[in-house]
Amino acid sequence: MTHEPKTRPLAMIVDDATTVRMYHRKLVEDCGWDVIEAENGMEALERAAGQVVDLLLVDVNMPVMDGYSFLRAARASADLAAVPCVMISTEAQLSDADKAFVSGGNHYLIKPARPEQLRPILALLTPEVRT
Repeated sequence: MTHEPKTRPLAMIVDDATTVRMYHRKLVEDCGWDVIEAENGMEALERAAGQVVDLLLVDVNMPVMDGYSFLRAARASADLAAVPCVMISTEAQLSDADKAFVSGGNHYLIKPARPEQLRPILALLTPEVRT
């Protein structure tokens, strides 16, 4: 399989809520990223196969496979082990953020992520584009 050379970094947004995915997609694309989406952790693992993903933006509470389980599986996979992850949740307790970090998350934001929160993270994490 040959890949087209990338000109923009690729983010994967994983959230079961369509409107939230659309909102976050707009924010991420406006910062110069391409986006692929998944509705749950299991679908995200399938969609990531064969992709060079540069950032994971993951909801915590989802059906089929929640964000914590997805992230543990992602950290165990060769393709996603080192990909930075922003966990996003409606859960605002410190223990929720701790659980996200223990699962392998790099950042934790309360849903919906506001532009002034997400843009600096995207700027910090924008990689050299890989092919």
